[in-house]
Parts: sequence; C-alpha cells; structure tokens
Amino acid sequence: MTSPLRLGLLSTAKINKLVLAGAPEDVEIVAVASRDGARAQAYANEHGIERPHGSYEGLLADPDVDAVYVSLPNGLHHEWTLRALAAGKHVLCEKPYSRRPEEVEEAWAAAAAGGLVVAEALMYRHHPQVRRAQQLVEGGAIGRLRLVRSSFSVRLLDPGDIRMLRELDGGALLDLGCYCVNGSRLFGGEPEYVLGEQVLAHSGVDVDFCGTIRFPGDVVAQFDVSFSLPSQQRLEAVGEEGTLVLDAPWRADWGFTVSLIRGDEVEAVDVPQADSYRLELEDFAAAARGEREPLLGRDDALGQARTIAALYTSAETGTADRLF
Repeated sequence: MTSPLRLGLLSTAKINKLVLAGAPEDVEIVAVASRDGARAQAYANEHGIERPHGSYEGLLADPDVDAVYVSLPNGLHHEWTLRALAAGKHVLCEKPYSRRPEEVEEAWAAAAAGGLVVAEALMYRHHPQVRRAQQLVEGGAIGRLRLVRSSFSVRLLDPGDIRMLRELDGGALLDLGCYCVNGSRLFGGEPEYVLGEQVLAHSGVDVDFCGTIRFPGDVVAQFDVSFSLPSQQRLEAVGEEGTLVLDAPWRADWGFTVSLIRGDEVEAVDVPQADSYRLELEDFAAAARGEREPLLGRDDALGQARTIAALYTSAETGTADRLF
C-alpha cells in the first residue's frame, strides 16, 4: 500500500475542521502550526494531531511533513506558499490563491522548478454535481449556452473579521466571488472583458460586488456576492432550450439539488452525495505522488487571478476592462 501523504496545517483556521473531517486514508494530517505555541498545542490535543509547532517556520522545517495546507488569510497565501515550496513541500492553498496574476505565475514556476505540486483549494470543483453539470451543458441538454447566473452571500457582521481587512486582501469578491468567477469560467472559458460594481465598507473592502463577464461565442455571465445579505448560493447555466440549476453549487454540504428545466418540465438530476474536501485531498495526494496532474492547475489559477484583477480594475475605474 502507498504511504499516506503527510500533511501539515499552516494555521488553526476554522476551515481546517472541514479538511480534518474529510481526510481520506491516503492523507495523514501529522502537524499543525500557529504563531502561538500554546494555541498550536491545544489545537493538536483537540484534534489528535501528532506534532504542534509554535511557528509557521517550524512546521516548514519539519522533515516528516510532505505537504502543507495553507489556510492563512488571503493576503498571506502567496508568501507562505513560496516559503513552503522553498522548503520542499507540496502546497494546497486555500482559495483564492491571489488577486495578482504575477503571483500565480511565480508560485507555479517555483513548484515546477522544484518538482512539486501547488493547487488552489476550490473544493466545490471536486464535487460530482459539478462534473455532471459540465457533462449536461457540453452534451447539449440546455441547447446553446447563452447565460450563466450565479450568487453567493454570507452575512458578516463583525467589522474585525479578517475578511473585512483590506491589508489581508479581504472583501466579498475574493472570499465569495472567487466561486462565481470560477463557475462562470467553468462554462464560458476565459473572458474577453468584464464589468464590475462594488459597495465598500469603511475598512475599504468590498462588502457587495456585482459583475458581468463576457465570453467568446456571445456567452455572458452575471454574478452577485455579498457580506450584507442573508446566506444563499446558486448557479444557473441558461441555454436556448433549457436551464440547469444548482441550488447549492459552492457548499454542497448545505444540502444540494440539481435540476434541469426545459419548458414546463423540471427534471431532478441524480447526483451522489460526496465530501468535496475528501475528494479535493484525494486529488491533491494523487498529484503529489505523481499519478496525475491536479484538477486545478496553473492555467485555472491564472485565469482566476486575471479575471478577479480585471473586475477590481473595472469597479475602481467605472469602465469595462478587457482581458483578451
């Protein structure tokens, strides 16, 4: 049997709990790091993790760690991914990797030079409902694709939350909109140009963001994300002959259904239950072992960063921003 990939958690973020719960047999979470040694020890005791580290550097120096999961705030993703790669570790970095395309290129180039794997943790892409949706759209179930609509809202009331801090790359577009951007690109490809509108908090981060993305072939995507509205999520692919609806595309653990609507007929699409985090870790471990390329590689991460950067530029200038 292949030895498990030994994974270290770079931070004690809340998202770690979903990764811990989803860890498959071929991934062993062996270490955790915090800038506070006592916090790292308490976290390790609580979750049965073998080795706590009182610094991020300590975890990266651990010879019994093969890979790290970077669950730090957005603004620290690139720095600590580069440090982990320099230490010879594979990296699974929580989404969004970056809003800066040049950082994506630098990280993936560093990984390639070191014979390592880096992947952006957009866990929703691993769920079978997404693969089934792709098959249906590409197979012509809704006819010619013309429109992609998506949304994601989570009410955020704490102004001190890291997602509300500009210096840590907070904001609704990065935290929630990365899903809508990715879902739009999943069906539409790479954008030709974008339009963005944002509402800013006192901290300077966007608490509401609406975007329009134009793709080749006359496909248009529209999305809205918010920290000020009640929790909800949705993704629709609209074609000339029907509409495919995913009512929980990003967080399938909220309870999901997939529906195909053609005229007055509504067909429930059968999709198996699955743990997106487990599938994500299985994919990452297989890539780290050299068995296959990760589902989400350099091109996808670069497309994400380019689109997000263009949306911010459009929102800030009040004009469309052309990518290609």
